[in-house]
Amino acid sequence: MRAQFVLHEVWIGLRRNLTMTIALVVVVAISLSLLGTGLLFVKQVSNTRTYWQGKVQLSVYLCTSGSASSQCARNGPVTATEISQVRQELQSDNQVSHVAFVSEAEAYRQFRQEFADNPSLIRDTLPSEIPSSFEVKLKNTQADASQVSAVVNGAPGVDQVVQNSSVLDKFYKLLDGARNAVVVIAIILIIAAILLVANTIRLSAFNRRRETSIMRLVGASNFYVQLPFLMEGVLAGLVGWLVATGLLIVVKSLLLDGLQQYFPFNVQLNTTDLVEVIIIAMIIGLVLCGTTSFLTLRRYLRV
Repeated sequence: MRAQFVLHEVWIGLRRNLTMTIALVVVVAISLSLLGTGLLFVKQVSNTRTYWQGKVQLSVYLCTSGSASSQCARNGPVTATEISQVRQELQSDNQVSHVAFVSEAEAYRQFRQEFADNPSLIRDTLPSEIPSSFEVKLKNTQADASQVSAVVNGAPGVDQVVQNSSVLDKFYKLLDGARNAVVVIAIILIIAAILLVANTIRLSAFNRRRETSIMRLVGASNFYVQLPFLMEGVLAGLVGWLVATGLLIVVKSLLLDGLQQYFPFNVQLNTTDLVEVIIIAMIIGLVLCGTTSFLTLRRYLRV
């Protein structure tokens, strides 16, 4: 009977303040979705960095007949002797942990695999235009990359040395900037949601002040009087979280996964990452609405 009464009071409160309840759900949904998006960006950057740490960190591209550098144009394609000299330089360097040689044929095969969805590019690219290279792993990427590059850069047969981590800079900057922007907006909207929850609960309590007065006269406890209002706030937060969950799925599927096509790697967030962010968003939403409702009621329905 008591549970039925509480649910009835919750329904009355939501119905009487329908407009404010809808506004509250929308604000909570947008706040949680933006906060969740920021968390997804953080996970994307973290996963990408973890992925890249296990990959080749330095690529030494060798001269081909079509190389544009002045040294390659002057000396021509790399020779077997020059390849051997560059290999020896790299393997003798204490800062290098592993060196692998990729021939032109192997490089062209990898090129065809990576750009299999772009047949026109494959058709217009000759095997001789894809250079052979040394793929180098370093013991300490940040500390050793510049020093190892200086050793082989400009050596006979070397076209250019590329620090592969540098290709991620624009990706990191893009994600970091987007993350900071959505987190700032999310914080502003969370503050707005807190104020809106407080106003909604206060208005609901004011509209039902006659009922709460009667409940106090018949000896109802503070918790029993406040419970319907608490449930209103928590229910609005729960509905807002459900909407935010749908928005986060869209952000992950269309935005973050879609960005992968612009970068030379594919590190998509998995379902576990998305579920973790959704659970965090649910906890934040319920705590935000529940705590705000409780503190508002303690002040407004004080005995």
